Amino acid sequence: MEAPSFSSFEFSSDRPLQEQLQSQLTQWICEGRLPPGTRLPSSRHLSTELGISRNTVTIVLEQLKSEGFLESVQGKGVYVSADLPRDISGPSAIRWDAKGALPELSDFGRDLNKTPLMEHGEILPFTPGIPDINSFPQKAWLQIQRTHQSRVSLLGYNGNQGYGPLRESLAEYLTLSRGVRCKADQIIITQGAQQAISLCAQLLLNEGDSVLVENPGYMGARKAFLARRAKLISCPMGEHGVDLTALQRRLNIASCHPKLMYITPTHQYPLGGILPASQRLKLLDWAAANNIWLIEDDYDSEFHYFHKPIAALQGMAEQTPVIYMGSFSKTLFPALRLGYLVVPEALVKVFVKAKSYMGGESPMLTQAVVADFISEGHFVRHLRRMRLLYQEKWLHLNHLLGTQLPQHVKPIAQSAGMHLAVEIPDVDDLALKQDFQKQGYGSSALSSYFNDKPTKTGLVLGFANTTKDQREEGISSLKGLLKRPY
Repeated sequence: MEAPSFSSFEFSSDRPLQEQLQSQLTQWICEGRLPPGTRLPSSRHLSTELGISRNTVTIVLEQLKSEGFLESVQGKGVYVSADLPRDISGPSAIRWDAKGALPELSDFGRDLNKTPLMEHGEILPFTPGIPDINSFPQKAWLQIQRTHQSRVSLLGYNGNQGYGPLRESLAEYLTLSRGVRCKADQIIITQGAQQAISLCAQLLLNEGDSVLVENPGYMGARKAFLARRAKLISCPMGEHGVDLTALQRRLNIASCHPKLMYITPTHQYPLGGILPASQRLKLLDWAAANNIWLIEDDYDSEFHYFHKPIAALQGMAEQTPVIYMGSFSKTLFPALRLGYLVVPEALVKVFVKAKSYMGGESPMLTQAVVADFISEGHFVRHLRRMRLLYQEKWLHLNHLLGTQLPQHVKPIAQSAGMHLAVEIPDVDDLALKQDFQKQGYGSSALSSYFNDKPTKTGLVLGFANTTKDQREEGISSLKGLLKRPY
């Protein structure tokens, strides 16, 4: 079957000729104007007919051969592939209605598809979890980065556990500053805190296992456990964090034996409570006696303002059933996407294997820069500066709330962290959050942190990424909003 004339092809000057010719030939094939088995003119004849270079025609024909649209028959010429279906409608307009429905999602996929898509939106003043990025020591960071960019060894692979020098630097820091009992061999570098929690969920839980979660608590942890099809059990909370006595009573009544507990003992998220040392020791004893894993999320405990940072739960005794996790999202910057786990020595190999299944290696160049940033002392100096800066912001925000909104809000004030939970009784905090955002300010609805029916409503305000003017104007805007009924 001979091909029709190609003289109707039109070319413009705004796109490369090669791209236009490939597009038009593909369209003709998909529309059936060049049916399977059609013989195309030679490249010389086609270039003459179209008035373009033979080299351009040859490149396009070779590309279409590699994509399977054309095939060469030795001694005869180039043909439209004989095995193309005659009802194709083009790579970007396939008629799915003619080909049947898509295959089904998994049970988890179907459940997930019913939930709203939650993405990180625009970073606004008071958006929780965002550090003061403008105060980050960019000059020191870039100097280290330039040093490493020319290292060819950092362009390959290094291992799923993480870059050795980073694990060494991190082990020294965690031992001295957080009281963690660990060696570099126990540390696994992850793609942020979420991957760290997901690894724990995959390796420690079977489908249907019970997991204890703080209520209210970190939504990302709930997502990781629900993805494993675990059953979530809410932990009763007291002023300082988990109420262990009430929890034991609840479990006894329900005859429930949880497999794992997720906890933020040194700075509860989002209420800010700090679990006293005596309660942390009781928690360790209870977990060991009941064969329960503890995942300790030490997400921003470097930032305590009127006393030294609280020592990690993991380091309070030897051979604890604790897996310690943290990240650099708040201490350095969120886009870094680096986190870490400290696991018992017996579990290192299986965690490294699991990481190879769930995402593979973390970027080595980034790890090398962070390693030197820590070992050269920049990390500790940066934390010291941020601790003083955030203390000033924390004090200022509390002062504004106390003077501007004394009748409306009740700050759940703990002298730590980068956010402040503000209780606003009997309010639709989801609607309030949306209206506050319309005025240019971020926040989270306090009710959204609860695993079941909320017992508190209000806002979670991140103060680390705010200026003095933004705090004053933001609280003034919030005061105006609270004059409306919610």
